Amino acid sequence: MQKQNLSFELTIFDDIDELPQEGKELLLRAVAARKNAYAPYSQFQVGAALLLANGAVVIGNNQENACYPSGLCAERVAIYHAGATYPGEPMKTLAITATSEKYAVDRPAAPCGNCRQSISEYEVKQGTPIKILMMGETGKVLQCNSIADLLPLAFDDSFL
Repeated sequence: MQKQNLSFELTIFDDIDELPQEGKELLLRAVAARKNAYAPYSQFQVGAALLLANGAVVIGNNQENACYPSGLCAERVAIYHAGATYPGEPMKTLAITATSEKYAVDRPAAPCGNCRQSISEYEVKQGTPIKILMMGETGKVLQCNSIADLLPLAFDDSFL
């Protein structure tokens, strides 16, 4: 038997103002997108902003449905929109932010498992990492350099 530790590098910023300007602007776009989320059931609004290599920014927000599996997370709304609108354009950075009508979200919200898998699909497809910025409503901002940091044993097309 063999054991192996998996680890990754995580950059922690004390708040949004500590970020480089590009990251700060992208997170502010995600905050604006978050305000248009449709979340009548969870009251948990998520916004995403995706920076593409050509400089375009594609936004997304969560879209709920009374039939819960029919809704879609902010991250996938942004990524699928980018894939449909800018096919083949590399995705550089994904900024995610969340707030709640029930409590103060004072810690970063990471992508759910479905979103991690979807981000991984596009990262593998383009052959370059997608940086991920995550924050709550206030507080620290986390930065991962690749979805592989959050999904180290991803299922991809190499298994098919």
